[in-house]
Amino acid sequence: MTALRVGLYDDPIFRKHEAGEGHPERPERLDAFRRGIWQAGLEPKLQVLTPRPATSAELLRVHTAGHLASVAATEGRVYRFDPDTQAGPHSYGAALRAAGAVVDAVDKVLDGVLDRAFCAVRPPGHHALPDRAMGFCLFGNVAVAAAHALARGLMRVMIVDFDVHHGNGTQAMFYGEGRVLYISSHQWPFYPGTGGVDEVGEGAGRGYTVNLPLPGGMGDAEYSRVYREIVEPIGRVFAPELVLVSAGFDAHRGDPLAGMDLTPVGYGELMQVCVGVAAIAAKGRVVCALEGGYSLPALSQTSAAVIRVLLGEPPEAPAAAPPSAKRPALAREGIADIVAGYKRALSPFWPVLG
Repeated sequence: MTALRVGLYDDPIFRKHEAGEGHPERPERLDAFRRGIWQAGLEPKLQVLTPRPATSAELLRVHTAGHLASVAATEGRVYRFDPDTQAGPHSYGAALRAAGAVVDAVDKVLDGVLDRAFCAVRPPGHHALPDRAMGFCLFGNVAVAAAHALARGLMRVMIVDFDVHHGNGTQAMFYGEGRVLYISSHQWPFYPGTGGVDEVGEGAGRGYTVNLPLPGGMGDAEYSRVYREIVEPIGRVFAPELVLVSAGFDAHRGDPLAGMDLTPVGYGELMQVCVGVAAIAAKGRVVCALEGGYSLPALSQTSAAVIRVLLGEPPEAPAAAPPSAKRPALAREGIADIVAGYKRALSPFWPVLG
């Protein structure tokens, strides 16, 4: 079997983005992510690439000109967009390259230079709205890349967002777009307060926004059931030509900002579903971008699990994990009803779930 060509995008400028003193979205996250890949012996199997900046034309496909100007105006100074979201002197340059990394990865997989890619970028992107920054995010990195794929002629792009927070920005950008299927699994109720199962899109996009809100405490088995019974069947019917992944690792049981119970084994399972859907019509093409994840040990563990799947290698055997305080009985006992509720809400748009 020919080894898969998997790119890893990174750049020193990502570590110069200053989110604020004591902020959980800190430069050390990228070092932890890379450390896990290296310690697992996987980095020599990757093509480590330097991103280019996104162009104004690429950003303007999903953002307003006013928003681009507001982010550009932060260059060389510190500016706080909201209580959670700050730009430092180098943040504009980092944000340009974060979006540019995902766009360049899309170009390379569509052109056959790479098979798959992971973009280890910051600032993250899925909360950025068309006209403003929020939730640690300046530009919608994955959304910019999806719009670029459409501009290149693709008709079916699937975005899977497994960050623990709902990607309200990505949803807003494609809410009326039938060529982009946006699927988000996220803790509910939780920041930013969007992502109810009844948010399904509008106009030509009706049915192409799929929200899977989950109560806290869900772990590997529950996420696996949701992804195998909901995400995978919908993805197979949609048959995307490209799969983009907003890869947030803050649903890990060790994350300090959320209440989910995923382990690296669970993250490997989520990525296997994404890769499996990509095998149908996308020729296996998957591009991932880092979103959340604020426990450094967890980032090291999960990065290896996800990269291993992208490389086409078998996942590690699950190790016995100690009980978690984040895992109430509801997580074990309520998942059947939760999945049944998804099917009732979504089967009018996706009869495969009926």
